[in-house]
Amino acid sequence: MKAILYIRMKKRISVKTGQLIRLKDVCDVLSQDEALDTLRDLPIRRATAKDGNYFIIDAIKLFQLISQQNPSLDLRNLGPPQTIVEVKKQERVPKWLFVGFVWLILFIGSGLTIMNFHTDVSMKEVHQRIYYLVTGQRVARPLALQIPYSLGIGAGMILFFNHVFKKRINEEPSPMDLEVYLYQETIDQYLIDCERKNEHESHST
Repeated sequence: MKAILYIRMKKRISVKTGQLIRLKDVCDVLSQDEALDTLRDLPIRRATAKDGNYFIIDAIKLFQLISQQNPSLDLRNLGPPQTIVEVKKQERVPKWLFVGFVWLILFIGSGLTIMNFHTDVSMKEVHQRIYYLVTGQRVARPLALQIPYSLGIGAGMILFFNHVFKKRINEEPSPMDLEVYLYQETIDQYLIDCERKNEHESHST
């Protein structure tokens, strides 16, 4: 009876340029035969600069490599049919001057956006009108409404993004987290489709 080897391909991994990718890096391996644990260190390929930023490792290719090492194995895949490999190049340390400049541009841009919105909807006049209806007094700067309103904008942004700096308020994903997740899913599917298209074109030629 053939020994059964279960593998579960990882959806995405990150490696460095020049790193040797082994079977344990690409998938989780499970078998009742302890002697098969050595297959976890089976070399798959080495990530090179020619691979670009991404490339795909297909489960069929893994089956071929494993079968060459041990033809008597009964291979079964329990996960996705391929793994997306992201090749990370050496990152340069960001300069504080550049980071501060970008932060300043974003701060000014977001501030102007909020102010322009308030001007469009005549927020100042609305606050003056509400203050007059509540107190019966006409004032040019109803701070009793404007200050809590400004603080509420900041609190609302914190609750919306579900973060205070790097700390998450609760485990519920924020709308931004969901958008980033959907964006990453779209990129992954695009990479897989492009890889399949390239393989089909190479076989047809």
